Amino acid sequence: MAALLASATVWGLIWYPYRVFEAAGLSGIRASVLTYLVALMLGVLVLAARRCCERPSWWLLAVGLSSAGCNIGYVLAMLHGEVMRVLLLFYLAPLWTVLLARLLLHERAGRVGAAVIALSLAGAAVMLWQPRLGLPLPDKGAEWLGLGAGFLFALANVLIRRTPQHSIELKSTAVFLCTVTLGAVAAIFEPPAALGGMTPVHWGLVACVGVVLLVVNLLVQFALAHVPANRAIVIFMFELAVGAVSAWLLAGEAMGLKEWLGGAMIVAASVVSARADAAADGRRQFDADSGRTAR
Repeated sequence: MAALLASATVWGLIWYPYRVFEAAGLSGIRASVLTYLVALMLGVLVLAARRCCERPSWWLLAVGLSSAGCNIGYVLAMLHGEVMRVLLLFYLAPLWTVLLARLLLHERAGRVGAAVIALSLAGAAVMLWQPRLGLPLPDKGAEWLGLGAGFLFALANVLIRRTPQHSIELKSTAVFLCTVTLGAVAAIFEPPAALGGMTPVHWGLVACVGVVLLVVNLLVQFALAHVPANRAIVIFMFELAVGAVSAWLLAGEAMGLKEWLGGAMIVAASVVSARADAAADGRRQFDADSGRTAR
Protein backbone atom coordinates (compact mmCIF):
# COMPACT_ATOMS: atom_id res chain seq x y z
CA MET A 1 0.00 0.00 0.00
CA ALA A 2 2.82 2.40 0.90
CA ALA A 3 4.57 1.62 -2.39
CA LEU A 4 1.41 2.42 -4.35
CA LEU A 5 0.81 5.69 -2.46
CA ALA A 6 4.40 6.80 -3.05
CA SER A 7 4.11 5.94 -6.74
CA ALA A 8 0.80 7.79 -7.07
CA THR A 9 2.37 10.89 -5.49
CA VAL A 10 5.26 10.83 -7.95
CA TRP A 11 3.00 10.32 -10.98
CA GLY A 12 0.78 13.17 -9.82
CA LEU A 13 3.81 15.49 -9.95
CA ILE A 14 5.94 14.04 -12.75
CA TRP A 15 4.25 16.15 -15.43
CA TYR A 16 5.87 19.32 -14.13
CA PRO A 17 9.56 18.46 -14.83
CA TYR A 18 8.60 17.47 -18.38
CA ARG A 19 6.96 20.87 -18.87
CA VAL A 20 10.17 22.46 -17.60
CA PHE A 21 12.16 20.42 -20.14
CA GLU A 22 9.85 21.37 -22.99
CA ALA A 23 10.07 25.06 -22.08
CA ALA A 24 13.87 24.72 -22.33
CA GLY A 25 13.63 23.17 -25.81
CA LEU A 26 13.62 19.44 -25.00
CA SER A 27 10.41 17.87 -26.35
CA GLY A 28 8.31 15.45 -24.33
CA ILE A 29 9.35 12.48 -26.46
CA ARG A 30 13.06 13.28 -26.30
CA ALA A 31 12.83 13.99 -22.57
CA SER A 32 11.11 10.62 -22.09
CA VAL A 33 13.88 8.88 -24.02
CA LEU A 34 16.63 10.50 -21.93
CA THR A 35 15.00 10.01 -18.53
CA TYR A 36 14.09 6.40 -19.24
CA LEU A 37 17.59 5.82 -20.63
CA VAL A 38 18.96 6.80 -17.22
CA ALA A 39 16.47 4.42 -15.58
CA LEU A 40 17.43 1.67 -18.08
CA MET A 41 21.16 1.94 -17.36
CA LEU A 42 20.53 1.80 -13.63
CA GLY A 43 18.08 -1.07 -14.11
CA VAL A 44 20.70 -3.08 -15.99
CA LEU A 45 23.06 -2.59 -13.05
CA VAL A 46 20.35 -3.85 -10.68
CA LEU A 47 19.81 -6.92 -12.90
CA ALA A 48 23.55 -7.59 -13.00
CA ALA A 49 23.79 -7.31 -9.22
CA ARG A 50 20.95 -9.82 -8.87
CA ARG A 51 22.59 -12.08 -11.48
CA CYS A 52 19.21 -12.42 -13.15
CA CYS A 53 19.38 -14.92 -16.02
CA GLU A 54 15.69 -15.49 -16.76
CA ARG A 55 14.59 -16.40 -20.25
CA PRO A 56 12.48 -13.61 -21.84
CA SER A 57 9.03 -14.39 -23.23
CA TRP A 58 6.45 -12.82 -25.55
CA TRP A 59 4.42 -11.92 -22.48
CA LEU A 60 7.40 -9.96 -21.15
CA LEU A 61 7.59 -8.06 -24.45
CA ALA A 62 3.86 -7.31 -24.16
CA VAL A 63 4.40 -5.89 -20.66
CA GLY A 64 7.23 -3.70 -21.96
CA LEU A 65 5.40 -2.39 -25.03
CA SER A 66 2.11 -1.65 -23.25
CA SER A 67 3.96 0.16 -20.45
CA ALA A 68 6.08 2.07 -22.98
CA GLY A 69 3.01 3.29 -24.84
CA CYS A 70 1.42 4.27 -21.53
CA ASN A 71 4.50 6.17 -20.33
CA ILE A 72 5.04 8.20 -23.51
CA GLY A 73 1.33 8.81 -24.06
CA TYR A 74 0.93 9.98 -20.46
CA VAL A 75 3.83 12.46 -20.73
CA LEU A 76 2.58 13.91 -24.03
CA ALA A 77 -1.00 14.16 -22.77
CA MET A 78 0.07 15.97 -19.59
CA LEU A 79 2.27 18.34 -21.57
CA HIS A 80 -0.39 19.42 -24.03
CA GLY A 81 -3.67 19.01 -22.14
CA GLU A 82 -5.34 20.13 -18.92
CA VAL A 83 -3.81 18.08 -16.13
CA MET A 84 -7.04 17.04 -14.37
CA ARG A 85 -9.05 16.24 -17.51
CA VAL A 86 -6.19 14.07 -18.75
CA LEU A 87 -5.90 12.36 -15.36
CA LEU A 88 -9.62 11.62 -15.18
CA LEU A 89 -9.60 10.12 -18.66
CA PHE A 90 -6.50 8.14 -17.73
CA TYR A 91 -8.34 6.77 -14.69
CA LEU A 92 -11.04 5.20 -16.79
CA ALA A 93 -8.55 2.34 -16.36
CA PRO A 94 -10.95 0.29 -14.12
CA LEU A 95 -13.29 0.00 -17.11
CA TRP A 96 -10.50 -1.41 -19.26
CA THR A 97 -9.23 -3.58 -16.37
CA VAL A 98 -12.60 -5.35 -16.07
CA LEU A 99 -12.69 -6.08 -19.79
CA LEU A 100 -9.03 -7.09 -20.10
CA ALA A 101 -9.10 -9.27 -16.98
CA ARG A 102 -12.00 -11.18 -18.55
CA LEU A 103 -10.10 -11.58 -21.81
CA LEU A 104 -6.61 -12.38 -20.54
CA LEU A 105 -7.13 -13.75 -17.02
CA HIS A 106 -10.58 -15.32 -17.59
CA GLU A 107 -12.01 -13.44 -14.60
CA ARG A 108 -15.76 -13.03 -14.86
CA ALA A 109 -17.04 -9.50 -14.32
CA GLY A 110 -20.64 -10.30 -13.27
CA ARG A 111 -22.96 -7.62 -11.92
CA VAL A 112 -20.15 -5.73 -10.24
CA GLY A 113 -18.22 -5.54 -13.49
CA ALA A 114 -21.32 -4.25 -15.23
CA ALA A 115 -21.69 -1.57 -12.52
CA VAL A 116 -18.05 -0.55 -12.96
CA ILE A 117 -18.52 -0.24 -16.72
CA ALA A 118 -21.74 1.75 -16.33
CA LEU A 119 -20.31 4.16 -13.74
CA SER A 120 -17.10 4.69 -15.70
CA LEU A 121 -18.91 5.42 -18.95
CA ALA A 122 -21.44 7.67 -17.23
CA GLY A 123 -18.66 9.64 -15.55
CA ALA A 124 -16.80 10.05 -18.83
CA ALA A 125 -19.99 11.15 -20.59
CA VAL A 126 -20.74 13.81 -17.93
CA MET A 127 -17.19 15.12 -17.98
CA LEU A 128 -16.81 15.19 -21.76
CA TRP A 129 -20.28 16.38 -22.79
CA GLN A 130 -20.01 19.39 -25.07
CA PRO A 131 -23.35 20.52 -26.62
CA ARG A 132 -21.62 21.88 -29.72
CA LEU A 133 -19.82 18.57 -30.34
CA GLY A 134 -22.72 16.19 -29.76
CA LEU A 135 -21.16 12.89 -28.69
CA PRO A 136 -19.31 12.92 -25.33
CA LEU A 137 -15.85 12.24 -26.78
CA PRO A 138 -12.45 13.71 -25.91
CA ASP A 139 -12.16 17.19 -27.37
CA LYS A 140 -8.42 17.42 -27.99
CA GLY A 141 -5.56 15.21 -29.08
CA ALA A 142 -4.10 15.33 -25.57
CA GLU A 143 -7.34 13.95 -24.13
CA TRP A 144 -7.31 11.07 -26.61
CA LEU A 145 -3.71 10.39 -25.56
CA GLY A 146 -4.77 10.35 -21.91
CA LEU A 147 -7.57 7.91 -22.70
CA GLY A 148 -5.22 5.65 -24.68
CA ALA A 149 -2.55 5.80 -21.97
CA GLY A 150 -5.16 4.71 -19.39
CA PHE A 151 -6.08 1.71 -21.54
CA LEU A 152 -2.41 0.73 -21.88
CA PHE A 153 -1.95 1.23 -18.12
CA ALA A 154 -4.77 -1.23 -17.43
CA LEU A 155 -3.34 -3.65 -19.99
CA ALA A 156 0.12 -3.46 -18.40
CA ASN A 157 -1.34 -4.09 -14.92
CA VAL A 158 -3.21 -7.16 -16.13
CA LEU A 159 -0.16 -8.45 -18.02
CA ILE A 160 2.04 -8.00 -14.93
CA ARG A 161 -0.37 -10.29 -13.07
CA ARG A 162 -0.22 -12.65 -16.07
CA THR A 163 3.59 -12.98 -15.81
CA PRO A 164 4.47 -14.06 -12.25
CA GLN A 165 7.30 -16.17 -13.68
CA HIS A 166 9.35 -13.04 -14.37
CA SER A 167 11.08 -11.05 -11.63
CA ILE A 168 10.22 -7.46 -10.76
CA GLU A 169 13.66 -6.31 -11.90
CA LEU A 170 13.39 -7.98 -15.31
CA LYS A 171 9.92 -6.58 -15.99
CA SER A 172 11.02 -3.08 -14.96
CA THR A 173 14.05 -3.27 -17.24
CA ALA A 174 11.84 -4.43 -20.11
CA VAL A 175 9.59 -1.41 -19.51
CA PHE A 176 12.58 0.97 -19.65
CA LEU A 177 14.05 -0.64 -22.76
CA CYS A 178 10.76 -0.57 -24.65
CA THR A 179 10.09 3.05 -23.62
CA VAL A 180 13.53 4.18 -24.82
CA THR A 181 13.17 2.24 -28.08
CA LEU A 182 9.64 3.44 -28.83
CA GLY A 183 10.53 7.02 -27.93
CA ALA A 184 13.68 6.97 -30.07
CA VAL A 185 11.68 5.80 -33.09
CA ALA A 186 9.05 8.51 -32.51
CA ALA A 187 11.73 11.18 -32.07
CA ILE A 188 12.97 10.53 -35.62
CA PHE A 189 9.80 12.18 -36.94
CA GLU A 190 10.17 15.30 -34.78
CA PRO A 191 11.82 18.54 -35.95
CA PRO A 192 15.47 19.02 -34.90
CA ALA A 193 15.81 19.87 -31.22
CA ALA A 194 16.73 23.41 -30.12
CA LEU A 195 18.43 22.84 -26.77
CA GLY A 196 19.72 26.37 -26.15
CA GLY A 197 17.63 26.66 -23.02
CA MET A 198 18.95 23.46 -21.43
CA THR A 199 21.35 24.40 -18.61
CA PRO A 200 23.42 22.07 -16.38
CA VAL A 201 20.58 22.31 -13.86
CA HIS A 202 18.15 20.98 -16.49
CA TRP A 203 20.46 18.07 -17.35
CA GLY A 204 20.84 17.29 -13.66
CA LEU A 205 17.06 17.26 -13.36
CA VAL A 206 16.91 14.80 -16.29
CA ALA A 207 19.19 12.45 -14.34
CA CYS A 208 17.16 12.89 -11.14
CA VAL A 209 13.89 12.11 -12.94
CA GLY A 210 15.52 8.96 -14.38
CA VAL A 211 16.48 7.77 -10.88
CA VAL A 212 12.97 8.50 -9.61
CA LEU A 213 11.45 6.56 -12.53
CA LEU A 214 13.59 3.53 -11.68
CA VAL A 215 12.54 3.58 -8.02
CA VAL A 216 8.86 4.17 -8.83
CA ASN A 217 8.70 1.38 -11.41
CA LEU A 218 10.28 -1.08 -8.98
CA LEU A 219 7.77 0.00 -6.33
CA VAL A 220 4.82 -0.44 -8.73
CA GLN A 221 6.04 -3.85 -9.89
CA PHE A 222 6.47 -4.94 -6.27
CA ALA A 223 3.04 -3.65 -5.28
CA LEU A 224 1.22 -5.21 -8.24
CA ALA A 225 2.77 -8.56 -7.37
CA HIS A 226 1.04 -8.35 -3.97
CA VAL A 227 -2.11 -6.28 -4.59
CA PRO A 228 -4.80 -7.22 -7.15
CA ALA A 229 -4.99 -4.89 -10.15
CA ASN A 230 -8.51 -3.64 -9.38
CA ARG A 231 -7.57 -2.71 -5.83
CA ALA A 232 -4.32 -1.11 -6.94
CA ILE A 233 -6.23 1.16 -9.33
CA VAL A 234 -8.14 2.65 -6.38
CA ILE A 235 -4.98 3.39 -4.40
CA PHE A 236 -3.52 4.98 -7.51
CA MET A 237 -6.49 7.37 -7.36
CA PHE A 238 -4.44 9.32 -4.81
CA GLU A 239 -2.70 10.64 -7.93
CA LEU A 240 -5.88 12.58 -8.72
CA ALA A 241 -5.62 14.50 -5.45
CA VAL A 242 -1.91 15.20 -5.99
CA GLY A 243 -2.59 16.16 -9.61
CA ALA A 244 -5.44 18.53 -8.66
CA VAL A 245 -3.34 20.37 -6.08
CA SER A 246 -0.21 20.51 -8.25
CA ALA A 247 -2.19 21.66 -11.33
CA TRP A 248 -3.77 24.44 -9.26
CA LEU A 249 -0.50 25.57 -7.66
CA LEU A 250 1.89 25.09 -10.59
CA ALA A 251 -0.27 25.61 -13.68
CA GLY A 252 -3.19 27.70 -12.41
CA GLU A 253 -5.75 25.09 -13.57
CA ALA A 254 -9.09 24.47 -11.85
CA MET A 255 -11.89 21.99 -12.48
CA GLY A 256 -15.47 22.93 -13.30
CA LEU A 257 -18.69 21.30 -12.10
CA LYS A 258 -18.77 18.77 -14.96
CA GLU A 259 -15.25 17.60 -14.21
CA TRP A 260 -16.08 17.20 -10.50
CA LEU A 261 -19.27 15.21 -11.20
CA GLY A 262 -17.71 13.03 -13.88
CA GLY A 263 -14.61 12.47 -11.79
CA ALA A 264 -16.72 11.43 -8.79
CA MET A 265 -18.43 8.76 -10.93
CA ILE A 266 -15.10 7.47 -12.24
CA VAL A 267 -13.68 7.28 -8.70
CA ALA A 268 -16.87 5.52 -7.55
CA ALA A 269 -16.40 2.93 -10.29
CA SER A 270 -12.89 2.24 -9.00
CA VAL A 271 -14.12 1.90 -5.41
CA VAL A 272 -16.86 -0.56 -6.47
CA SER A 273 -14.26 -2.56 -8.40
CA ALA A 274 -11.87 -2.69 -5.46
CA ARG A 275 -14.53 -3.68 -2.91
CA ALA A 276 -15.69 -6.51 -5.14
CA ASP A 277 -12.11 -7.67 -5.57
CA ALA A 278 -11.53 -7.62 -1.81
CA ALA A 279 -14.76 -9.60 -1.23
CA ALA A 280 -13.69 -12.18 -3.80
CA ASP A 281 -10.31 -12.52 -2.07
CA GLY A 282 -12.11 -13.07 1.23
CA ARG A 283 -14.32 -15.79 -0.24
CA ARG A 284 -11.30 -17.55 -1.77
CA GLN A 285 -9.46 -17.41 1.55
CA PHE A 286 -12.52 -18.75 3.41
CA ASP A 287 -12.85 -21.62 0.92
CA ALA A 288 -9.17 -22.43 1.26
CA ASP A 289 -9.34 -22.40 5.08
CA SER A 290 -12.46 -24.60 5.01
CA GLY A 291 -10.70 -27.06 2.74
CA ARG A 292 -7.71 -27.26 5.04
CA THR A 293 -9.97 -27.82 8.05
CA ALA A 294 -11.90 -30.57 6.28
CA ARG A 295 -8.70 -32.40 5.33
